[in-house]
Amino acid sequence: MDLDQHEKYEYARKRIKQKKRLYFHFVLFLVGSLFLFLINKIYKPIFFEDWHIWCITFWVFLLVLHFIRVFITDSFMNKHWEREQIEKLIALQTKKVKQLEEQVEKDLSKKNINQE
Repeated sequence: MDLDQHEKYEYARKRIKQKKRLYFHFVLFLVGSLFLFLINKIYKPIFFEDWHIWCITFWVFLLVLHFIRVFITDSFMNKHWEREQIEKLIALQTKKVKQLEEQVEKDLSKKNINQE
């Protein structure tokens, strides 16, 4: 793999990592919001008096988050999905580089014609 291909691969890998992190934060926000809403509705009168409710709720929150990550997220964001995304991003990046090269060649040829 030459340097150009390696750079494209690393860029695509970085974008895949960002996409997975964004999805995880989205799920974290949804599950966290749901838990906070339920805690507020169910445990409001006794929530600040009993610390063990905090511990149990946090444990259930982590369990639900882990369940979503393992059985939902990893089922469609696996290695095959990553490979497809990397190939798609590399193809897209290669296409954009070719378009930019063609644009630069057109601009240079216009400048050469204008200078003559």
